Amino acid sequence: MPTELPLAQAADMRQTIDSLARTPQSQIVMIVVVLTVLRFLIAPVLKNTPAHKRSGVFVLLRIFNEFLDALVYAGIFVFLIIRPFLVQAFVIPSGSMWPALYVNDFIVANKAVYRFSEPNVGDIVVFRPPVAAVSPRDVGPDGQVKIDYIKRLIGRPGDLIEIKEGQLFRNGQAVNETYKGYTECTNQLPNGDCLMFRSLTAPEVGELTKANFKLVEYKGRIIPFNWTAEDGNSRSPKPSSWTQSAPYAIAPEFVIDDPAEAQKLKSAPAVKIPADHFLMMGDNRNGSFDGRAWGIIPREAIVGRSEAIWLPFSRLRITR
Repeated sequence: MPTELPLAQAADMRQTIDSLARTPQSQIVMIVVVLTVLRFLIAPVLKNTPAHKRSGVFVLLRIFNEFLDALVYAGIFVFLIIRPFLVQAFVIPSGSMWPALYVNDFIVANKAVYRFSEPNVGDIVVFRPPVAAVSPRDVGPDGQVKIDYIKRLIGRPGDLIEIKEGQLFRNGQAVNETYKGYTECTNQLPNGDCLMFRSLTAPEVGELTKANFKLVEYKGRIIPFNWTAEDGNSRSPKPSSWTQSAPYAIAPEFVIDDPAEAQKLKSAPAVKIPADHFLMMGDNRNGSFDGRAWGIIPREAIVGRSEAIWLPFSRLRITR
């Protein structure tokens, strides 16, 4: 019971900060307009008050007017200039990037950097995921996704990305992913969310069935394809033993129910990432629902690059 209160407080704080950071610009503009109107109503009263009567209510009105003034400038500067074009705060909701990012870490994303340069392999990127990556409740009435994801950039346009039994290959060369890990949840909430993990030992990692991955052309489009010796893009992937959870995940949109079709794709050639698209994966390879499951994202979906963790203070650091 003692651990539940801090966790609840952290969740409340996360929701509050996240809600403030995501306040729609239309609401900010409306608030700024209302505050400005109040300032214009108060200004004549302050200006026309005789000097010998400038006490009591006058002092309170002057303080209130100065407070409104500060709110207007803060709203314009922070929400209409800094947030859209420079930086924005985000909260980490899952352990998909563990151990680089913990659940409930607060990060600052640089939204200006990709206006002047292209995203690079290894960047930790905030982006708007495709519809295939989210649940229906995270899609608005206009069909647009309402949430952001954060993952590591693994592939750029023109890259040939493959995973062979857990080993990443980029353009035919094995990649040493020092940031990659495999984990086990050590603090799980009743709703299934995990707050803390432990890294699996080398022997434990060796016992896992590690899936293969590539992008393939299928029915006129490029899709993610994951497979093991037992199946490929299966609705219910089979692990090698009952002690392991599924060796891969796949978005419903890319499930292949016909085993014969899946078998053909195992031998199909991998295709390169097309122009203006990128591939993202989480560092927590057995705990991340990422581009291996739902594919590539377009350039315009990228929001910014994670620069630092700023809360909690014990986690203050640059993110790389």
